[in-house]
Parts: sequence; structure tokens; C-alpha cells
Amino acid sequence: MNRTIAVLGLALLVSLGATGCAGGISSGIVDTRNHQGDLAIDNGNYTEAARAYRLALQLAPDDEHARAGLASVQLKIADQLYQNSKFDEAVAALAVAAKYDPTSVRLQALRSEIDDARIKREIVVSNYPTYRETGVALRRSYAQLNMQSAEVLASLQRFDYTYDSAQLSKAIRASLELNQEVGRLTARMIAFRRLVESGSPKDASDVSLSSAASLLPLP
Repeated sequence: MNRTIAVLGLALLVSLGATGCAGGISSGIVDTRNHQGDLAIDNGNYTEAARAYRLALQLAPDDEHARAGLASVQLKIADQLYQNSKFDEAVAALAVAAKYDPTSVRLQALRSEIDDARIKREIVVSNYPTYRETGVALRRSYAQLNMQSAEVLASLQRFDYTYDSAQLSKAIRASLELNQEVGRLTARMIAFRRLVESGSPKDASDVSLSSAASLLPLP
């Protein structure tokens, strides 16, 4: 009898010790995953951060740090998706965030922004189905202005060490051309807005976004 009790006691002690050790290992892994998630957020790697927090939650579903971290990073991911016009994916990311922080004011605000943007997009598409192509062309044109600005700066910089007024003349010519291009692009944006709001033919080739005769009166 005494031998049996001793064996059972020893088995119980071993079991408790093993359980405590396992718990310590699990806790350490959770802490490590949370730390990895925090570092990933600091580095702007939201996908990796979300993965780290998810792994932590697999071991400790109630861990507050992991829950708050995943909610926060999913909100950041949703915002990025929203800004890239990926509304469905953004809403899906918000749904994950809502599981861990359902009372988030920012989450509710972003969801409202996305819903509002969806409605406005439907109106724009119905008015101007080829708006996206025109918008891309406008952004590309404005990006090219950076090259023209660089030409002006380069001429001014050369004058700084050559003291050749011809460089100033070159900068002035480039600046005037830049100003004219800005005026043309502004006129195109005004026409673009008009087409977005009032409608246009479905075929973009039927629509002219050439410069307006005058930029005035501006809206």
C-alpha cells in the first residue's frame, strides 16, 4: 500500500513539473511572438506583424497584448487597402480587427469612410466609366513635372559655380515651360472633374481633355 502511494505521488510530482515547464515554454513563445509583432509594426511590415500576433494567439487566445496588436495592425492593413481602392479586402481586414477590438472608434470611422467611398465610386463610374484611365494619365503627367523642376534646379546649381548668366537664362526658360505645363494640367483637371460630375461617353476616345481657353473662373 505504502509503495503504491509513493509511486502515485512521484507520478503526480512529475506531471505537475512537466505541466509547469510546458506552461513556461508556452508563455515564452507568446512573449517572443508579441515582440516580433511589435518590431514588425515599427518597421512598417504589417503583414509580418499580423502573422506574429496570430501565432501568439494560437497559444494564448486571451493574451491582451496579442489581441490589441492584431487589432491595431489589421486596422493599418485595412487603411492601406482602402487607400489602394481595394474596398472588399479592406472590409475583410476590418472584420478581423473587430473580433479583437469591436469598440474601436477608428475602426468604425474607417468602415464608414469605405462605405461612403463605395457609394461615390458607383456614382463616378456611372457618370464616367473611363475615369480611371484619365486619372492615371493625369498623375503620370504631374510626375513628369518633377523632371522639369529638376532641370531648373540643375541650371541654378551650375550658375552657383560657373557664374554664367546663360545658366540663369536656361533656368528661366525651363521655369516658363513648367508654368505653362502646370496651367495646361490644371485645365485638364477642371475638365476631368466636370466629366466625373456630369457624365461623359463610355469611350474615352470621344472625350477631349485638352487645355481650356482660360482657367478662370476657377471653382
